[in-house]
Amino acid sequence: MAEFVDAAQVHVKAGNGGAGAVSFRREAHVDRGGPDGGDGGKGGDVILQVDPQLSSLIVFRDQPFRRAGDGAHGQGKKMHGANGRDQIVGVPLGTVVRGLDGTLLADLAEPGAAVVMARGGRGGAGNARFLSNRRRAPGFAEQGEVGEEYWFNLELKLKADVCLIGEPNVGKSSLIANISRARPKIADYAFTTLVPNLGVVRPPDATEYIVADIPGLIEGASEGRGLGHAFLRHVERAVALAVVVPADLDEQTMERQVLQLLHELTNYQETLGARPRVLVGTRLDLVDDENGARARLHRVGERCSVPMVGAVSNIDRRGMSEVIYGFAKIVDKARATSTTTVERMIYRPRPNFEVQVTRSGDTSFLVEGRDALHAVGLSDLGQADALAIVHTRLERMGVFRMLRRLGCREGDLVKIGSFEFTFEED
Repeated sequence: MAEFVDAAQVHVKAGNGGAGAVSFRREAHVDRGGPDGGDGGKGGDVILQVDPQLSSLIVFRDQPFRRAGDGAHGQGKKMHGANGRDQIVGVPLGTVVRGLDGTLLADLAEPGAAVVMARGGRGGAGNARFLSNRRRAPGFAEQGEVGEEYWFNLELKLKADVCLIGEPNVGKSSLIANISRARPKIADYAFTTLVPNLGVVRPPDATEYIVADIPGLIEGASEGRGLGHAFLRHVERAVALAVVVPADLDEQTMERQVLQLLHELTNYQETLGARPRVLVGTRLDLVDDENGARARLHRVGERCSVPMVGAVSNIDRRGMSEVIYGFAKIVDKARATSTTTVERMIYRPRPNFEVQVTRSGDTSFLVEGRDALHAVGLSDLGQADALAIVHTRLERMGVFRMLRRLGCREGDLVKIGSFEFTFEED
């Protein structure tokens, strides 16, 4: 069985834009052919998309890097470069994307959901773009932009209709194995279940639903004790909760377990206290008086505001039909009246177009911003025409005005990416 991983990191690198071409039309009997360099292609994007075939983030544990294709360079005869190939990265349903600072960026909670996580760089313009009445033979073109590059944190929140909540070894794994086709590991020692198990229940003439078996919760689980605390996030998406307790316990112990489990859920997330929930008794085969056990479960459920849906024996399957259809009924009702909301934030990285000027020393200044880098991204800045274009672009952006406002004087050094120049007043 593949290992279950519900937290990982991913590094995304969008494709670089292709460079524009410097080319001139040369044909017999064509005088003054002029520039015909084509534009570079756009770099590919990196896109996260829900893949229904995936159920874990294990593919990112050893291979976290995902890169899109670069745009092709432009060529002569005004042939534009091809756009880079987008990189579609499959993730399981319920994947949450966060920044390294914990900021929620995207919640892929619906089938087919997709989000662009890194945008490819723009392709550079070929020299044919710079033809004008004054510039009849521009010998320069634009370089392609560098694609965006980020690290993100991924976490998986399973999307199940019913989550089985209970202490270790109360029969949750046996229950999900009996009511669905899931085949979890079952043994008679504590913490047999190390990862959540999912099972689809298809009762005849009733609603189909998904059940999740969460590793056993112990006292203090919401504060980090035991194994179940690592998987409490998977409870957040459930439309209903099933509290599982052994039917062979005395009434006082049974009530203590139920209250403790409810406390851990609300302590982890307060809204879970209002989630629809039911009570299920197990180990019915160990009870001498079945009616008495059901009566105890019923009384405990009433006092704890958790209505009993049934009691089962995982050995001889007694009571299974009652629980299966009871779950279907509570799921129907919960879906119809659910107040559970999923924060669907769609993250589309916004390039840093805004130009910012900061002082980096007594006599040096730093200009940042994607548009500023694009303004100086010409292939041959040794040409007077190219420098004139750079000057015009920076002036339109207000860079010179901002430099003067910060006290930039003639002779001071100004840096824009790898481009440096000495400030001079016109």
